Amino acid sequence: MTPAGRSERLEELRQNLAAVEERIGAACAAADRVRSDVTLVVVTKTYPASDVSLLAELGVTDVGENRHPEAGEKAADVAAPLRWHFMGGLQTNKAGAVARYADVVHSVDRAKLVASLERGAVAADRDLEVLLQVDLGPDFDRPSDGRSGAAPTDLAALADAVAGTQRLRLGGVMTVAPLGVDPAPVFERLASLAQQLRADHPGATSISAGMSGDLEAAVAAGATHLRVGRAILGERPSLG
Repeated sequence: MTPAGRSERLEELRQNLAAVEERIGAACAAADRVRSDVTLVVVTKTYPASDVSLLAELGVTDVGENRHPEAGEKAADVAAPLRWHFMGGLQTNKAGAVARYADVVHSVDRAKLVASLERGAVAADRDLEVLLQVDLGPDFDRPSDGRSGAAPTDLAALADAVAGTQRLRLGGVMTVAPLGVDPAPVFERLASLAQQLRADHPGATSISAGMSGDLEAAVAAGATHLRVGRAILGERPSLG
């Protein structure tokens, strides 16, 4: 990237980040929440490591990736001290590698994945925070076909599996609102499940919900982590 191109991209990211921050601030004010209680995770999947470095220069501390090995390569390339969130569907045979560089995994949805992440974290001699991904279909309690995530009825057992490990820490829950539905009831249901989970696991305080198009509804429902990509980085490049 030329110096002029770098400067132009930096200013574009600065303006987009400011616009998103304004939205989050307004949403927090409307919900009578403190802005510092909400963590913005900028989702950088498909964008180059140079964009991640520019975001760090602008004060971003948390970035999210959806695919391995792309995520690991960026984590190795970017010198800035960032908190790396892995939030995509994860195969058990790749979990060990992800556990070496991710600080938080948002997409834990089955016991086999818990075991694989634990082995990876132990081998890497590091602690790893995990969130339980919940599949909230249109009727909330029955999973939708073909989506990632555990059924709400499976959350308690999955949480106990995480609690039984040495190097994994149960951070909370995550969901993606189904397309074409009002996200507000979905996020409210997730918040209710999070409250139930905290009865047995008080440290599971994180609620990861909300993206570029529905972050206001997520903040209103109590989300602690917003996963925003497009509104900051622009439309994703075509993968061909």
